[in-house]
Amino acid sequence: MSRTVSIARGIIRGALIVQLVLGTLFWTGNATSLTDLHQLIGIVLVISLEVVVFAAARAGVDRGLVALAGVWGIIVVVLGLSQQNILTGSAHWVIQVLHLLVGLAAVGFSEALAGRIERQGTAQREPRLS
Repeated sequence: MSRTVSIARGIIRGALIVQLVLGTLFWTGNATSLTDLHQLIGIVLVISLEVVVFAAARAGVDRGLVALAGVWGIIVVVLGLSQQNILTGSAHWVIQVLHLLVGLAAVGFSEALAGRIERQGTAQREPRLS
């Protein structure tokens, strides 16, 4: 696996931990002043996902998965930046749960793509038996 993908994967994993901590604080009514930080880290996570998407496309990973992951990153940003205006009131928790699941799926896509990149790189280095 390339150094770029390894770094992007590390950033995504680190961002996930920070985002889960911040999200938990927000859900409990604490640290709401850190919303801008949460958004910034979310954008960094999505940019890192798109780096992995680009690398997967270059490595020849399944085009459908690559395209879905790329579009998913856009969905994460759109939902994250607009969620305060969606289904406001007592039912807003539904959007919060959706936001969490969409973010976790983005991390899942990055792991799936990175794994496929790694497997394809390993397969290319292994000698073929005739």
